[in-house]
Amino acid sequence: MIAVLVILVILVVAGLVATGRAMRVVQQYEQGIVFRFGKVLPGTRGPGLHVIRPFGDRMQKVNMQIIAMAIPAQEGITRDNVSVRVDAVVYFRVVDPIKATVNVQNYMFAVSQQAQTSLRSIIGQSEMDQLLAERATVNKELRRIIDEPTEGPWGVRVERVEIKDVSLPEQMKRSMSRQAEAERERRARIITADGEYQASKRLAAAANVMARDPAALQLRLLQTVVEVAAEKNSTLVMPVPVELLRFFDKFTPAEPAGDKKSAEDSASLADFGDAEVAEVEAEIAGKPAPPLAIPDLPAIPEIPADVTADAPIVGEPALQRDPARLDAAEVEAAQPDARQ
Repeated sequence: MIAVLVILVILVVAGLVATGRAMRVVQQYEQGIVFRFGKVLPGTRGPGLHVIRPFGDRMQKVNMQIIAMAIPAQEGITRDNVSVRVDAVVYFRVVDPIKATVNVQNYMFAVSQQAQTSLRSIIGQSEMDQLLAERATVNKELRRIIDEPTEGPWGVRVERVEIKDVSLPEQMKRSMSRQAEAERERRARIITADGEYQASKRLAAAANVMARDPAALQLRLLQTVVEVAAEKNSTLVMPVPVELLRFFDKFTPAEPAGDKKSAEDSASLADFGDAEVAEVEAEIAGKPAPPLAIPDLPAIPEIPADVTADAPIVGEPALQRDPARLDAAEVEAAQPDARQ
């Protein structure tokens, strides 16, 4: 009886061990691959409870979820010779569990190394402006480079690649900030000049309207006086009467008949359209610039080699040396010799 009990206990324990080895549970996000004596069986085991042979069969589970892997920062030189440091993140998942298990030893390590190598390659092929402004294009190209050798032989598909940060040298950052400031300054000057240009056209039109009716200038003068008087200050404004200006206007010389403007020309000054101004500017730009007139220089007087009594003095061609004074000077020069 004791021997029978021992045999029964051994059989029960062996049955429990065999049942435990034969039962396998596969999660919803996993796929099971069965190896029978080292050989992969065709097909995979889906989620749920599966029974395999307790001896000779082995099941390996493969995670089918999307895996987010950070790519370490890689330093490189762009195509326009700028040193940058770029880090990214890659999202991938297994689409063929058999290839991911059989063809590559550790597919996660392999994808990581491939992503680092591809990131360094894309840095050398791109310019700095592309890495900063055209992120979508760079990400698409980087995904294509990483996915090309991984999906077919490894059974791993790269879903997405994103560049997280691009680190630039401090000197390059200062240069870019100076460039941005210069660009903003250029736009500000152009806008200011455009405003002055439009304001000058409107002021010319307003002056033309006031010139048609003399009373308008007087009303504008009175309005200016009211605006100045509205502020509480000690400024005293003494407006000049318009009649006095008309009195001085009578003494101004009249314009020639050919220079007088017609009524149509005066009326056209009421509004300066952009189209007319553009035509005038195009006409001015099309004309060649007048040649620069350089006046002829006067001739430089020459100094005679032998200066005699009859030769003119330089700078005073009309004057002649006096022979009498020359003789007296020679006599005075000879007197010391005679005294000796």
